[in-house]
Amino acid sequence: MATTSISFAESSLLNLVLRRADDALILGHRLSEWCGHAPMVEEDIALANIALDLVGQARSLYGYAALVEGSGLTEDHFAYRREQHQYRNCLLVEQPNGDFAATIVRQVLFSAFMDLYWREMMTSRDKALAAMAGKAEKETAYHLRHSGEWLIRLGDGTDDSHERAQTALDELWVYTGELFEADDIERGLAQSGVAPDVLSLEGSWNQRLAPILREARLEIPQAPFMQSGGRSGRHSEHVGYILADLQYLQRTHPEAVW
Repeated sequence: MATTSISFAESSLLNLVLRRADDALILGHRLSEWCGHAPMVEEDIALANIALDLVGQARSLYGYAALVEGSGLTEDHFAYRREQHQYRNCLLVEQPNGDFAATIVRQVLFSAFMDLYWREMMTSRDKALAAMAGKAEKETAYHLRHSGEWLIRLGDGTDDSHERAQTALDELWVYTGELFEADDIERGLAQSGVAPDVLSLEGSWNQRLAPILREARLEIPQAPFMQSGGRSGRHSEHVGYILADLQYLQRTHPEAVW
């Protein structure tokens, strides 16, 4: 049987766009798993809306990736027809939802980074990325505010909710270092004015988190090391299950249309 996977040359710009798109797609899919299962109806809708924001960001970025790649591939090809090692998302977003506290902690950690990132990207020399950043930043600012308010409620709530929030923070913190890894691709595009310098965002990220964690009575973990590998395609076992779910229809009926 012929493969349904795509192959393409991955330039530095394309790699960067796929990093941002894959982060959004995978986290959007994770949040969609809460639909019908959130602790209250209002939050069920809120998480679904955040998931839709992220999938919308992914669509815009995959569309631009197709334009950058230039061989006739579409956003659907990039979203559904790549092998696991071709995905560039960070490890944080692929971690399981866990309980509600774990989902909220993951969202706070990621949104605090992306809000800063999109703000910086609005000054990019790449006008398409700058325009997408202007829209995405408004969404991520809300994502951070919403999840931050929830984290404060959980951390400063009952003994049980506080313990769950602290446990989630302890477990997920080791995936945050990857957000600020500056490899040759990140450094090169930052120097050319196309993308933010991710390493320079770490201090602001810590400052953004500090008042939230303080009000939530949560302690910042002292991680002896940080997990990484997602940007180069070395993922946890969780991605295989996510892609099996995401890609089933496209793999079974390639090029199908409604």
